[in-house]
Amino acid sequence: MFKYFIGSFIVTILGLSSAYLWGEHVHNGTGLTCIFIASVLAILEISLSFDNAVVNAMKLESMSEKWRHRFITWGILIAVFGMRFLFPLLVVSIFAGLNILSVLDMALNDVGKYAHYLELTHAPIVTFGGAFLLMLFMDYFTEQKKEVHWIKPIECKLQKLHSFKGICTISTLFILGIVLNILPLGQRLSVFISGISGIITYLVIDGLAEWLERRQEERAKLCANAVKCSGLVGFLYLELIDASFSLDGVLGAFALSQDIIIITIGLFIGAMFVRSLTIMLVEKKTLDQFLYLEHGAHWAIGTLAILMFISTFKEIPEVVTGLLGLVFIISALASSILHNKKKVK
Repeated sequence: MFKYFIGSFIVTILGLSSAYLWGEHVHNGTGLTCIFIASVLAILEISLSFDNAVVNAMKLESMSEKWRHRFITWGILIAVFGMRFLFPLLVVSIFAGLNILSVLDMALNDVGKYAHYLELTHAPIVTFGGAFLLMLFMDYFTEQKKEVHWIKPIECKLQKLHSFKGICTISTLFILGIVLNILPLGQRLSVFISGISGIITYLVIDGLAEWLERRQEERAKLCANAVKCSGLVGFLYLELIDASFSLDGVLGAFALSQDIIIITIGLFIGAMFVRSLTIMLVEKKTLDQFLYLEHGAHWAIGTLAILMFISTFKEIPEVVTGLLGLVFIISALASSILHNKKKVK
């Protein structure tokens, strides 16, 4: 098992060393404090992302070895420098009407002002992620061909909704409508656009993925050696899921530190461990061994989506988000173990 995390441990050593040097460079004598903050951020990122790892593993199982490798290499660069570093800068740049280089200078030299601008963009950012993840949750539980149910009274009823065309979109729009009625008038337009963008993004990516799967099945019938491959669309799908999971964490990280470099280092370490955990789940075929783990992950996704919507008008501690997700994962794992024991008997 250790072999899966070698890269993560190397990143941890390099990251914490960089945090120390950066701390000593910016504020002499704060190197150890920066190591501590980066470590806490990494632990929070890992604890909040177990459900993310399970969902990623589920998608990666249908991807070729080449694209799995790219998920670790290219994907970690996108996850860290794209979502944890560049994305917040870009969002502040758009909403504040500033040049992105000016925003970068602000993030490095006037962190209080940068954090203030980022806080102003909180509602539209989490609405995009909430809409995307709620679509993912609904799509999973309303799947017509789904045969295994964990929380049967609820999941069976959810599956029956598949007969209503567009139920995933309608449900998400309904939740978005409730949120818009609660928010002040000045925030409604940006939140509405973000929510619609999240829905459309999911529909486009999911539609492309299904189309590619159908083409792959057709190829497989003609060629016995056809390779399972989700390719670029599958890769983008995973990155968008990962991005949606990370939105709340990126914003919440500013509660611990306003230094964008330390935040990026801490989240980088955490994201690397999540990637390693994902690959381990795939290669050890953990999802096949634990029947309800996928269900637990998707319930955690649905919970996170609702909490993201709520956080547009009410602050929710990161600990609450992480613990609720963890409760679903642990419960699903325990149910899977009990199911396996019954089968043996």
